[in-house]
Amino acid sequence: MKNPGTQGILPLMKMTKDSFADRLFCDPMAAAGIFVIVCMVLTAVTAPLLANAAPLAVYTPEEGISFPAFHTLFFTESPEIAVEKCFNALLTALPFLIAAIPLSRCFPRVKRILFLIPLLLAGMLFVLCRGTADRTNWREKIPLLRKHGCIVLECPVHYGACETAALPYERPSKKHPMGTDHAGRDVFARMVFGARVSTAVGFAAAALSVVIGTALGLFAGYKGGKTDLFTMRGVEIIICFPQFLLLLILMSILLDFGSRQSIVLLIAVIGFFGWTGLCRLVRGETLKQRNLPYIAAAEGLGVPTGRILLKHLLPNVSGPIFVSFAFDAAGAILAESWLSFLGFGVQDPAASWGELMRQAFPDPMTYWHLTLWPGLAIFLAVCAFNFTGEGIRKALSPK
Repeated sequence: MKNPGTQGILPLMKMTKDSFADRLFCDPMAAAGIFVIVCMVLTAVTAPLLANAAPLAVYTPEEGISFPAFHTLFFTESPEIAVEKCFNALLTALPFLIAAIPLSRCFPRVKRILFLIPLLLAGMLFVLCRGTADRTNWREKIPLLRKHGCIVLECPVHYGACETAALPYERPSKKHPMGTDHAGRDVFARMVFGARVSTAVGFAAAALSVVIGTALGLFAGYKGGKTDLFTMRGVEIIICFPQFLLLLILMSILLDFGSRQSIVLLIAVIGFFGWTGLCRLVRGETLKQRNLPYIAAAEGLGVPTGRILLKHLLPNVSGPIFVSFAFDAAGAILAESWLSFLGFGVQDPAASWGELMRQAFPDPMTYWHLTLWPGLAIFLAVCAFNFTGEGIRKALSPK
């Protein structure tokens, strides 16, 4: 016979055992934000296969099948070589990472190795190999190949990000759905490759801010005393400077010393000055946790300070960290956009949404296609990260 006292407890247990993912995806705005972020990341990773003058695959009876678009992965006309190689290496490793998902379920003990090996091999491949430019005129060659009965599979966008394909400032048309820029390059292709800049800056700058803010907040909150005092005074000094003005000053100083504007420099500048808010949040959570019995027990057992910080305190203060990462990524994307718009960010011929909007500055109404599409992409990306951050906050809420 069932115990009647447990009948009312079981439904409550089922209700309270919802996982974090279930609570997160129950929020439609957070789910929509995650969908947009995933689409943005996939677009950034697969950009050379989405927008490329070289076809994806060519089959000829004499030579068999070839993949010209994959040859372009090892050579880029963009000055942002480091970022391009990182994304191309991830694209190369992507099929092996997808194949590793079912294998990791069969071999759970080595699942980390299954995911690390493809990334390491792809990274070494792109570090050691130096590709050469493909000078083939595919505009003329593709019709000839098809005329001789060959099979050609083209990319969805038949233009490269740095390829001059038409007259400058052409309006959107069937040939160029988003028009062309000041150099006659296809805006759609540059929008696709511009997703790489926003993704790299958003994730890398936010990660750098999170690492610095979390480390300083944990250490200052746990140590207390003079360490906490001097750390917080330094945070307050940095907060006193407007971030907008500080970024402009730093970029101007670095340019005066001969530094070249690049995505890596943007990531460093934005990341090193975006951690102050998270540092204060983590410090506050650490101050609450350090007086609890489990910390006193760990100290009494002689657990090293580093282990207490990483194994005991960090998991219990991780809620604000995940929320801050999403909001910091949105702020980094905005910062990169307006820095590029003002001419202090990514420079031509590298593709960037902010740089595209800068080209419309002389006459925004006439060149509306250079304002609409990049502005819409920035708006969607920022809203997606903000919605995701708000969803994470709600999912982590005790209520």
